[in-house]
Amino acid sequence: MDLSPKDYQNYVKEHAQKSPIVKDVVFAFVIGGAICVLGQLIQNGWAALGLNKEEAGTAASCTLVFASALLTGLNLYHRIARYGGAGTLVPITGFANAVVSPAIDFKSEGFITGMAAKMFTVAGPVIVFGTLASVLFGLILQIFQLA
Repeated sequence: MDLSPKDYQNYVKEHAQKSPIVKDVVFAFVIGGAICVLGQLIQNGWAALGLNKEEAGTAASCTLVFASALLTGLNLYHRIARYGGAGTLVPITGFANAVVSPAIDFKSEGFITGMAAKMFTVAGPVIVFGTLASVLFGLILQIFQLA
């Protein structure tokens, strides 16, 4: 079958399954919101144990990262993500999942060349550009504070 690019695009449009956008957005909102509510409950729990607000926030973040990594390791996080879509990617739990998943996928290639080398294939650019953005933001703040 020899198709031009335009004919191919028309073929794809005719045969592609329609995506339920509204349902996907609602599920992402609900699942992402549930993760954030859980995070707030965890933070409140740490605060009830005597941590101040900043320490409780840090402990809650650590708890969510640990829970996400554990659920990824138990092969459960992807089941939540199947329904929650982007709602599971945005919170800190999605970042932890993005680090742990490649590490698990490449563990058969060894500790150094597999897990350690591939662990940040997805999260690496996020770390690099996040760090770059924070440095630029800090410089901008510093410049305007000196003026």
